[in-house]
Amino acid sequence: MKDREPTRVDRRTLLKSGAALSAAALAPASFANASPSRSATRQGGVPAMSETIEPFRLAIADTQLDDLRNRLAHTRWPTPETVPDTSQGPQLAKIQALCTYWLERYDWRRCETLLNGFGQFKTTIDGLGIHFLHIRSVNPDALPLLMCHGWPGSVLEFRDVIGPLSDPAAHGGNPHDAFHLIIPSMPGYGFSDKPAGAGWSLDRIADAYVTLIGRLGYKRWAMQGGDLGAAITDTIARKAPAGCIGMHSNFAMFPPTADEMAAATPDEKAMLASSKYFWDKLSGYAKLQQTRPQTIGYALADSPVAQASWIYQMFQDTCGTPGNAEASFSLDYMLDDIMLYWLPNTGASSARLYWEMVQGNWSPPASEANPIAIPTGFTMTPEEQVRKSRRWIERRYSNLVHFNELEKGGHFVAMEQPAAFTDEVRKTFSQLR
Repeated sequence: MKDREPTRVDRRTLLKSGAALSAAALAPASFANASPSRSATRQGGVPAMSETIEPFRLAIADTQLDDLRNRLAHTRWPTPETVPDTSQGPQLAKIQALCTYWLERYDWRRCETLLNGFGQFKTTIDGLGIHFLHIRSVNPDALPLLMCHGWPGSVLEFRDVIGPLSDPAAHGGNPHDAFHLIIPSMPGYGFSDKPAGAGWSLDRIADAYVTLIGRLGYKRWAMQGGDLGAAITDTIARKAPAGCIGMHSNFAMFPPTADEMAAATPDEKAMLASSKYFWDKLSGYAKLQQTRPQTIGYALADSPVAQASWIYQMFQDTCGTPGNAEASFSLDYMLDDIMLYWLPNTGASSARLYWEMVQGNWSPPASEANPIAIPTGFTMTPEEQVRKSRRWIERRYSNLVHFNELEKGGHFVAMEQPAAFTDEVRKTFSQLR
């Protein structure tokens, strides 16, 4: 089914041109944001929305980049770890090599150009400015797809799948598999605004994303999520908004029951052991962000090395080559993601989402007693630390239309295995279009 014509501001996205967006300085954050567009209209002149969607263009000030380099150049380093592995955290030599590259060779302007080329926008929802990428496919019959990142991810998780998903014909695929992509930065993340008060829970974020889809004028759409993004898509699925036809996930948030653990197969026992190792040995970041996000926030706001190592540890511990982040990601890819936390100073505001989950007594929307009924596809990777079996998933998602276990990859599957990720998304929605 064809979604209706894009609003006027959406047509601007097709231009993908920096010249099309007249940038103005956005003090004091050193970002540049184009002038607000006029409210869009539906066909026939009926107002599509009263709120505006503003083209957003990045132009980080040189002074901000100079400050970063100065901080990196004057880092006071800790002594090396006293073990020959990563059991105490990222190794000093690895972080020093990453930060030396950051100081001497990394090019932020390359990343800035990439983001501006995708088409960036901001709109105010529930009192907060939400930043998002919006990529309209050249195929007018494309299916709108909401793509949700988690922590410590960003909209850049999806950089290598944006082209194949939005324009499959140009990447050797079937043009009928095309998607329009809507990729928001979570509140307090990236270039979305930071909540000034408590209460921005996953449920509230889910509501904001549904509002965003409606504001863009899409009447029939799908969604994809990993990490906390999977929690958001699950929350949306539980709400069952009109027009949402299905979802794809590469992470499952629910815990197995005592009965499931007791009756676990050998493969499921391996999953339980991996999950236990993660929560026992690798999840210190989560405990701190759940209980004292402000404490770690001081280090993350003041020290680029602290921010880099805080995120690097997740790439290192959860990638498809555990303990060796560089074998799964380039230094540029890791630093691009880190910059989307460092430049807007979102170390503390992003960490607070974990605190919000605890304060709200968050629990997974999907359960055996109340399964999610929306058509769902799941992709599991072998190096995902917290894996779930097909039979556990089927008990909580009653309309499982696709399930697959990849041969390689870890937690950040869209970054690590973009071709396989693209194929999994296409297979999930091929039967739902």
